[in-house]
Amino acid sequence: MDLAHERYEELERHILAANPGADVERIRAAFEYANNHHGPQLRKSGEPYIIHPIAVAEIINELDLDQDSIVSALLHDCIEDTDSTHDEIARLFGPQVAELVEGVTKLTRMQYTSREDEQMENLRKMFMAMAKDVRVILIKLCDRLHNMRTLQYQSDLKQKEKALETMEVYAPIAHRLGMQKLKWELEDLSLEYLDPVGYHDVQEELEKITALHAGFVDNMQAHIEERLAEEGVQCKVYGRLKHIYSIYRKMYSQGKTLNEIFDLYAFRVIVEDIPACYTVLGCVHDMFKPVLGRFKDYIGTPKPNGYQSLHTTVVGREGIPFEVQIRTWDMHQTAEYGVAAHWKYKQGMANQKLGTERDFEWVRKLLESQQDTDPDEFVRTLRVDMFSDEVFVFTPNGDVKSLPAGATPIDFAYSIHSAIGNSMTGARVNGRIVTFETPLKNGDIVEIITSKSARGPSRDWMKICKSNEARNKIRQWFKKERREENIATGRSMFESELKHAGLSLSAITANSDLLDLLLKRVRCGQLDELYAAIGYGGLSAQKAAARIKEEMTRLGRLERQRAEQEAIQAAVSTGETVYPSTPKDSILAPRRSSSGIIVSGLDNCMVKFSKCCTPVPGDPVVGFITKGYGVSIHRQDCPNADPARRKPEEEGRWVKVSWAETPDAAYRTSIEISAKDRDGLALDVAMALSAVKVKVNNLSARSQPDGYATINLELAVRDQKELKGVINKLSQIPGVFLVRRAGG
Repeated sequence: MDLAHERYEELERHILAANPGADVERIRAAFEYANNHHGPQLRKSGEPYIIHPIAVAEIINELDLDQDSIVSALLHDCIEDTDSTHDEIARLFGPQVAELVEGVTKLTRMQYTSREDEQMENLRKMFMAMAKDVRVILIKLCDRLHNMRTLQYQSDLKQKEKALETMEVYAPIAHRLGMQKLKWELEDLSLEYLDPVGYHDVQEELEKITALHAGFVDNMQAHIEERLAEEGVQCKVYGRLKHIYSIYRKMYSQGKTLNEIFDLYAFRVIVEDIPACYTVLGCVHDMFKPVLGRFKDYIGTPKPNGYQSLHTTVVGREGIPFEVQIRTWDMHQTAEYGVAAHWKYKQGMANQKLGTERDFEWVRKLLESQQDTDPDEFVRTLRVDMFSDEVFVFTPNGDVKSLPAGATPIDFAYSIHSAIGNSMTGARVNGRIVTFETPLKNGDIVEIITSKSARGPSRDWMKICKSNEARNKIRQWFKKERREENIATGRSMFESELKHAGLSLSAITANSDLLDLLLKRVRCGQLDELYAAIGYGGLSAQKAAARIKEEMTRLGRLERQRAEQEAIQAAVSTGETVYPSTPKDSILAPRRSSSGIIVSGLDNCMVKFSKCCTPVPGDPVVGFITKGYGVSIHRQDCPNADPARRKPEEEGRWVKVSWAETPDAAYRTSIEISAKDRDGLALDVAMALSAVKVKVNNLSARSQPDGYATINLELAVRDQKELKGVINKLSQIPGVFLVRRAGG
């Protein structure tokens, strides 16, 4: 029996163990279909490709989902990677399975102008499918989990790209669906590739602490169980350590040590009903000293993803703080598996669309609010919409509203209805009139004052509000109500940005062919559409000008190449000698070298680039002849190449060098970032590097005791110009105050 059939047989045994009445013939037919279609395809690990769909089906089975989900997991890559079709899958396995497979399939057969466009459309399609049937996202999450478990077979660049996307998109989705167990594993796996040094540092510290506190979890668990048994409470107690990424965030964002993290250890007490939860809380507070301000009642006020528990932090006799979470068995299942815990398709409710339920209202809101959003903005704000810290406030009627931390009355008004926000003239918080900028706090009762004669929102509101839902509803109002004003405002902003970019509006509008190309680049049909989009905030003027400059640079380069080609052809016909255009009026074509460096007076010598200053093309450089290692290349501003520090006896070993023409070469260089330490800093750096599309060989972050952080990067760039672009991008990250090259 081959490996694929061995793995499938194991899957089938697990399915029957979980559900003895499962239709294994149908599931086996799906396996054989997928196995035949994937055929000789191999994964990066060298295993048959079918091993991946089987592994995804295993995870689906562990979540105890229905048979359609297992069948769809086995088939999920068929439409994308083989000649299989939607119609064929629908005919063989049913229309629901075909829709699930189609929903998971990426839009690989469409062409996009940028990676951001492609990512946005893939996500948008996935959310649309999810709004119809949430099983789409459950299969996709299981697919991503197995890909992350086997990420070691991918290239360094692909590892970081996948890990970053997982941290920004898939872990937050798992969080919003309440699937904490899956979310934690996705976060830990992502962190291992985004900051391997930080990951292993936390891992090592955890091992030291657990060795130091050997037996603490078992002893405390037994102590709690014994006391609750005396009280007649039927329960189950579990003890655990927090997962690595959760600890990493607290250590690196708040500058804490492991000893300063109160909930490093956590105990779960699971009971039969809600009254027992509060009984256990009283016992725990009687047994241990509670930490003030660390109690949260998520039973009375559940989280938006359905999570319910009582949380309290206490200190035991050993002086070790730990968290206790108290919940019922139903709450526990929801906390671990989220929507998958109360799967409705198994309860004869297959005709009800989960997308119409209140639990999934956030999916529809996300789709509605991002209708006219720029691709970069959509991808960037996705994490904010789904993964921000939350504040819970109340309407005057007692309804709970969940908003991002720091939300204002403007966010609250638009969370109720667009019409409330658009007609808002004031707000009361806890009965007192407040300004629109006032940040709301947990438990606030908020009342919005409206007027039929209100003139609508102000543009400044977009800077005040914190939620993307409010910001996009304000944009929609301006788009609909103030088109002429938007066009005038947008034109002025766009013209100003063009001047900063060294371009003029008249140069663009004078050439209709050029104008059409440029409008297509910014996805607008007419110039007024572009102005209006800038005016109401759907597109930034800076981004539009940058895209147009990129396009004009590309067109200018093509035009020069075409002119040179025509000149050469003309010269051939007349017998003249023609030289290609080169910088600085030079008529000599640059010399080539396999190393990228030409050493004066030496041919075919071994060259190595110094690690102390990591030079790249465009840097003034100098060479030093080393014994047995050829010529070491330094930047001229490197301290080790400073003429004042050179030894007299080695002066003859310094030689002149210059850069050769190596159009496809990439050179390693190092950058050091100094920044104010904060949550998500390393992720923002990784996201910025992904945006400029440079290969990252290493990224490590360290928090300093004074509240600052240092991030060291090793990159591969083509030349000094590309490196300067990377440095400029990194310098724009909030909190970053210095970006410098190593050795400079």
